[in-house]
Amino acid sequence: MDFGIVLQTDPPASEVVRLMKAAEDNGFSYGWTFDSCVLWQEPFVIYSRILAETSALTVGPMVTSPATRDYSVMASTFATLNDMYGNRTVCGIGRGDSAHRVVGRAPSTLATVRECMHLVKELAEGREVLLNDTPVRIPWVRDGRLEMWMAGYGPKALKMVGEQADGFILQCADPAIAKWTIGSVRDAARAAGRDPEGITICVAAPGYVGEDLAHQREQLRWFGGMVGNHVADLVARYGDSSSVPRELTDYIAGREGYDYAHHGKAGNPSTEFVPDEIVDRFCLIGSAGAHVARLEELAELGVDQFALYLMHDEREDTLAAYGSQVVPKLTA
Repeated sequence: MDFGIVLQTDPPASEVVRLMKAAEDNGFSYGWTFDSCVLWQEPFVIYSRILAETSALTVGPMVTSPATRDYSVMASTFATLNDMYGNRTVCGIGRGDSAHRVVGRAPSTLATVRECMHLVKELAEGREVLLNDTPVRIPWVRDGRLEMWMAGYGPKALKMVGEQADGFILQCADPAIAKWTIGSVRDAARAAGRDPEGITICVAAPGYVGEDLAHQREQLRWFGGMVGNHVADLVARYGDSSSVPRELTDYIAGREGYDYAHHGKAGNPSTEFVPDEIVDRFCLIGSAGAHVARLEELAELGVDQFALYLMHDEREDTLAAYGSQVVPKLTA
């Protein structure tokens, strides 16, 4: 299993770079960031510094969206970083949540996500596409490579991942949900004539290593609220009787509102509806041994990478514990 770290690009950017370097030193091979440039600093500027100050770390957004950048700009940005640092970027992409909603836009349609994934990948890898009915190719790209990893929860999104994406991002570490979503992605890939094992599976969730479970739950309750934003969209679209697992949908019954000013932060007051059980299922808490046990369970389901969100009050200790007690167990 590979390991990634997920950070918000809060200022100062030098601190983001420092933590990414520390993650690589602790055996992490991917460095991800949120991409919501009103709430946090612009990540693609910071990626250049991260790439310059690490030796092999692959960086990318978890996740960007089709509506925040022109496709040609997005492709050229990835291609430039790859040309400078040797194909060390990956594009995590979804329909858009905070980056859209804080500027008054709805999430993109799946059709738009599909178009964006195709056009950005083709352009970033040096191939010609039709963009606004105009043939376009980035002429300076040489041997470029850009994998597109798509995030999603619902049946139609999972089908699209299986049909088109290079990787699947599941923002939830619940084994029951992982089993259903991974199975759906692989079934769709098989039906599309693709190799289902060729799609990289990434589970992303917060982790907190320690013994005070009550404190850890309070620090990580924000994640259930963030996931709940996407689940609320699913319930609105499919209703309560869809194939989406009840483990993913039932807990949002008490959700009344969400303030993006506290998005992804410990102590988010919009997440009081999230019960302890959901924190325990969606996140990794407890001793390093408990983390290893959950990750081994996820690996058995086909998970190739665990991306660790570090938004809590002991991120340095958790990162060090992963480096010494968790990563070695899963990468041996």
